[in-house]
Amino acid sequence: MGLRGIDDANTNIHIQTFKYEEITVKRNAIAGVCALSVLAFASVAGAGQGNYGSHFIANWDADEDGTVTLEEATEKRSDIFVTFDADDDGVLTPEEYAAFDEARKADMADLKKGGQGGAGMKDPKKRPSYGMTLEFNDVDGDGNVSRDEFLDRTPDWFAMLDRNGDGLVTAEDFGPPRN
Repeated sequence: MGLRGIDDANTNIHIQTFKYEEITVKRNAIAGVCALSVLAFASVAGAGQGNYGSHFIANWDADEDGTVTLEEATEKRSDIFVTFDADDDGVLTPEEYAAFDEARKADMADLKKGGQGGAGMKDPKKRPSYGMTLEFNDVDGDGNVSRDEFLDRTPDWFAMLDRNGDGLVTAEDFGPPRN
């Protein structure tokens, strides 16, 4: 029985090591996504269109037509969910969501360093960035966000972005609050 206990301990260590490597790979992927995001913004800014809206379009417009549809937003949110679901269990735990928040914060800090980023609305719950928060997406209030919760909130978040209500998000949907 003692030998079996050692085997079990070795198995547990192997499993823990595997999960650590998996999380490390995903975190490296996250860093890559953030870096690509910043590079995409830099290329847009270099074209004279540098603002948060241009940054958003460069990262979310899958077919590169200058607009983001609800379908594109849903697909991108699905990709984001998979990236941050470190254990692939279909749920973002508070720890996984914290990693997501850190990546978003780093991305926005890079934009602000370049003099970009929105001036913001006074009510944080009306800002488009609020639609990516744990509070917004945790519909059942259990502290975790399931894939279904995250994707089901996409239309509400998209409506926050689509300020003119035309069913498309463009760079013009960003900027100072309108009257």
